[in-house]
Amino acid sequence: MGIRKKWAMSGMVALLVLAIAGCGSGNDAKGGSADGKSLKIATDASYAPMEYMDTDTIKGFDIDFIKAVMEEAGIDYTVTSTGWDTMLTSVKQGTEYQAGVSSVSITDERKETYDYSIPYFESTNMIMVKEGSDIKSALDLKGKKVAVQAATTADELMSGIMGIDNGNLKRFDSNAVALMELNGGGADAVVADIAIVNEYIKNNPKEKLTGIIDKENFGSEYYGILYPKGSEWKAKLDPAIKKVIENGKYAEIYKEWFGEEPDTAALMNAK
Repeated sequence: MGIRKKWAMSGMVALLVLAIAGCGSGNDAKGGSADGKSLKIATDASYAPMEYMDTDTIKGFDIDFIKAVMEEAGIDYTVTSTGWDTMLTSVKQGTEYQAGVSSVSITDERKETYDYSIPYFESTNMIMVKEGSDIKSALDLKGKKVAVQAATTADELMSGIMGIDNGNLKRFDSNAVALMELNGGGADAVVADIAIVNEYIKNNPKEKLTGIIDKENFGSEYYGILYPKGSEWKAKLDPAIKKVIENGKYAEIYKEWFGEEPDTAALMNAK
């Protein structure tokens, strides 16, 4: 997946900024709501190019996508960067925030706690290592020090491969800190979503990094908008998501950020 959009900041400075992005400000949308209701959305703006802080503004593919969906639905909304754990907790409660848009993979385990929109993005996890590493696949990570963001599908996958209590599986509050752990020599590899890994490698050529795709052990996964159980918003927004995908607006946003056409047929057939 070749990513063309420039991250507003690069290198270690960017990572340090992103690591504290949970205290970022909201990103207010314009447009009137059809029924007078406004949706408050939480995100973890440390996932460039999906969602990240550019000074005090949240930007990214997810941010442009949700703007298109809310315009199609005619609903007012705000997006606020809260950090990953806070987002999960607050959306579960459904009081302060009624939705989460933050590259949240749809999993059976999460479905026990949350409702999801229909899928809107196809992804997979990717391994990032220093050039010259002997790591070639996910199974090569056994016995290595691996950095992941806690409570993500990368954490789940590597817990299955390495063992959930393995001391070499290093869990961090954000991907930004996990990436710094590799750069600092504290980890042999990072496992994270392909878009985040590709963006980081592109913006840090001096670090001599490479990404490894392992389709056998890391299959496709799909992102969805996260809601509390029983939320009314799913029924309101699913038709708008479908319309944005069908009318070409989704492909327009996707190409702007990733430089290629999305596989919308696979997306519409995903469950």
